[in-house]
Amino acid sequence: MFPDTRMRRCRRTEGLRALSRESVIEPEHLILPLFVVAGSGRQEPVASMPGVSRISVDVLRRQANEFRVCAVLLFGVPEESDKDECGSAALREDGIVPQALRALKAERPEVVAITDVCLCAYTSHGHCGVLSDSGELENDSSLEQLSRMAATHAAAGADMVAPSAMTDGQVQAIRASLDAAAFRSTAIMSYAAKFASSFYGPFREAARSAPKWGDRRSYQLPPHNRREAIRDALLDEQEGADWLMVKPALPYLDVLAELRSTARLPIAAYQVSGEYCMLKYAAQAGVLDERSAALEAVLCIVRAGADAVITYYAEAICRWIGR
Repeated sequence: MFPDTRMRRCRRTEGLRALSRESVIEPEHLILPLFVVAGSGRQEPVASMPGVSRISVDVLRRQANEFRVCAVLLFGVPEESDKDECGSAALREDGIVPQALRALKAERPEVVAITDVCLCAYTSHGHCGVLSDSGELENDSSLEQLSRMAATHAAAGADMVAPSAMTDGQVQAIRASLDAAAFRSTAIMSYAAKFASSFYGPFREAARSAPKWGDRRSYQLPPHNRREAIRDALLDEQEGADWLMVKPALPYLDVLAELRSTARLPIAAYQVSGEYCMLKYAAQAGVLDERSAALEAVLCIVRAGADAVITYYAEAICRWIGR
């Protein structure tokens, strides 16, 4: 006890603080989300997300040589004219994401390419799967589309596919589809605990994926329910997921920490667009230092149990920590 025990001894200098540091941010565990569009020479800033742009495949190819990150998460953003009721553009072998995968792997084969597997950006109604005549998401019909989408991405070179539709049985269905198509080595990162959150707004502008009516509360998790989230995630582990994900990150650190103590798989956490924009806008207003706040936010996600963090700050963090 005090005065013999003095906790400040190991905080006295930067060297002592570094030596006793429990959690660190490593560039190898940062994943950069990218929004890819059709055409060429396109680099369209997302109005609500400072520093983030939708880019065409040729721009991605050029930028790939400058990536400091070791992994990216690709989102395809089709034109409105390519959308239909069942999201059929998501299944095209020459679609946006397959083109992006081939371009990325041609330039930087060592970069881990993860692809989002969901239909929301491809459907005319903006929901994450096939709808019934009454407007309800049809779970089992959606599984067929999602499984085909995942196999298409695997064929184009995806190292990992990330189903995000929150449909029951999606991991099991996609694993079966990949295995049947001889893509047994393609891993699955499941959006296992994805909440019906208010923090997705800027992303939906970037991906042009907002639902045209209603919301996604019938398939995404209620923010009120931690136990349900853990149960949902553990079911994905049983179905054959290789990674689990918690989304959003900071508002759900309790879920992340509990899942880390329960599951045995690696866990990613997605610092979503709303979290990113809060930091950006606060920094622009001069009320906090962006660099220190962003690093602290990501560090807290790691401390809570994330093995990897999906963040729009990924490239900036690599620069800040000198990698």
